[in-house]
Amino acid sequence: MNDNTPSAKKIKKELIVHDDIRIDNYYWLNDKNDTNVINYLNDENNFTQKTLKNTEDLQEILFDEMKSRIKEDDMSVPYFFNEYWYIKRFEKGKDYPIYTRKHKSLNNDEEILLDVNKLASKHAYYNVGSISVSPNNRILAYSFDTLSRRLYSIKFFDLKTKKHFKETIKNTTGSITWANDNKTIFYSKKEDKTLRVNKIYRHQLNSDVKNDKLIFEEKDEQFSTGIYKTKTQEYLIIASRSTLTSEMRFLNANTPNEEFQLFTKREKNHEYSINHFDNNFYILTNSENSKNFRVMRCSVKDTSISSWEEIIPHRKEILIEDIELFDEYFVIVEREKGLMKFRIKKWKTNDEFYLPFEGETYNASLGINLDFNSKQLRYNFTSLTNPSSIIEFDMSKKSKNILKIQEVVDENFKSSNYESKRVWANSHDGTKIPISIVKRKETIYGENTPLLLYGYGSYGITIDPYFSSTRLSLLDRGFVFAIAHVRGSEYLGRNWYENGKLLKKKNTFLDFISSAKYLISEQYTSSRHLYAMGGSAGGLLMGAVINMEPELFNGVIAAVPFVDVMTTMLDESIPLTTLEYDEWGNPNDLEYYNYMLSYSPYDNISNLNYPNLLITTGLHDSQVQYWEPAKWIAKLRDYNKSKNYLLLHTNMDTGHGGASGRFNALKEIAMEYAFLIGLEQKLF
Repeated sequence: MNDNTPSAKKIKKELIVHDDIRIDNYYWLNDKNDTNVINYLNDENNFTQKTLKNTEDLQEILFDEMKSRIKEDDMSVPYFFNEYWYIKRFEKGKDYPIYTRKHKSLNNDEEILLDVNKLASKHAYYNVGSISVSPNNRILAYSFDTLSRRLYSIKFFDLKTKKHFKETIKNTTGSITWANDNKTIFYSKKEDKTLRVNKIYRHQLNSDVKNDKLIFEEKDEQFSTGIYKTKTQEYLIIASRSTLTSEMRFLNANTPNEEFQLFTKREKNHEYSINHFDNNFYILTNSENSKNFRVMRCSVKDTSISSWEEIIPHRKEILIEDIELFDEYFVIVEREKGLMKFRIKKWKTNDEFYLPFEGETYNASLGINLDFNSKQLRYNFTSLTNPSSIIEFDMSKKSKNILKIQEVVDENFKSSNYESKRVWANSHDGTKIPISIVKRKETIYGENTPLLLYGYGSYGITIDPYFSSTRLSLLDRGFVFAIAHVRGSEYLGRNWYENGKLLKKKNTFLDFISSAKYLISEQYTSSRHLYAMGGSAGGLLMGAVINMEPELFNGVIAAVPFVDVMTTMLDESIPLTTLEYDEWGNPNDLEYYNYMLSYSPYDNISNLNYPNLLITTGLHDSQVQYWEPAKWIAKLRDYNKSKNYLLLHTNMDTGHGGASGRFNALKEIAMEYAFLIGLEQKLF
């Protein structure tokens, strides 16, 4: 480090809870309207840029090669809905998509619905939340965000006259749901401070937004809400959810001015979702200790829980993640031993079979399946070595047709040049932790082999093995890439999630550490060449791990990291706080306070030899506020005993999701990769 290292001033602030005093010298950084805060963030950016100056050529090379692999004039696989084929395409040299449609036949003329490149031309950031066409195919509704705060405005465009309607609905979530009368739409809004989605409104097209009617308000601070339309287009569904509990309301989409009817009232720890088909609702539920979920059915005339009949029973070792309904077939998406499986049943005969998948490092998910009468199941498939594919499987003939394979524009790229596998590490309590690994075939495992270990492990979100064309820039330079499927995800079912949250959260961190130590002990790499990466809650994982094992990794990337756990979870005005008590615990309860305090990255910084660290954030982040990483690095500098680099990069134009556009986002990835490669090659 040098004399140009940024230094944040210290202003002592005492934070007192449960008679416990915490001292936060950098609390003042939470005011981005303070010019001193902006100046400090700019100082950090300048320091990072100067530190990485010798990697600028490498960053440019990485950016160019990652960009060159992307097919610039690409287009989505068309899907058919309500007389039209819908297509999203990209033009060469342009960052943003163009949404189009063709009437009845793909041979007919293209109609441009929305050219996002034109809309984004005057903005540093621009993101389309959703687009939705009215049932009569006449009116386009679309939402957009220009600040990366995930607050979207909604506009309406007449596709016949090519003119916008006069109204704009501001500060919405971006979701748009049409009723069947072609003039009523429903949308959701967030609380001003917490950004919790708590209100559903009804709007009449071509009317003053001030007259929009509030039709539902979610008053429980641990719940958020939203609205959608069933696949049959017959019902509107209002869904209220907390981390562990659900509640649904429904209304016939032909009568949007009537009152929504409660499906079944919320009960703590009961999660459910509903699908409609043929005068019945199909319910995916974890009721009555069905932790891994089961499928039930009830009549639309009686939705009380006592009327539900079981269709697919609960199984202890198999998690049901999703279902898809067709006229003749019923598809159940299952996860067994970490691997996705599609179970296909025929309604009339009850015959069933599994769609075959091969390997242990793949991911499969349902695609767009809007036609009930179709015998074709559209799904997505990818693996660590194979680019993503969109496939149609004929459920009657049991044959598949690959509609599209992600094109990697590189004449030297071949999937056969890479190999992947899954291994299992023993964690601190003897639990076996799966790790998915990929490398070039000629890369030799050993103590000098650079390896990047990725982790997340929260909210039951599973980071499945997937292909990344940008990742090739690491693999082709001799890096190994691995994903530690730690507890806190649902990789091995619901219990896997429950054993990595609340008062068992430390299992997530210890699983990651055990995975890293396994890779070292089995001579895949060594600490001198081992790197770690995680974002958001995965950034919390990074922060906790480097406090527990500061010398285990040579370098760590923490993207938009959630690291000031105590201060954030004690402030109910901060976005997401009250929604997440069921994930982390409520620190107003002394037991949870003590446990969370014992791992909170910011609170557990001490005099240690911290690894090289690159932290990234966005000034307008609404999920993990910028001040968490800003405070974190300032405090780390106070205590760090190593001579390693501690770097913070704040994107002053964006939020939690990073830069918008296909190519701008690659610049940040290029910087992250240059940081890793630069450490390996001692470029700075």
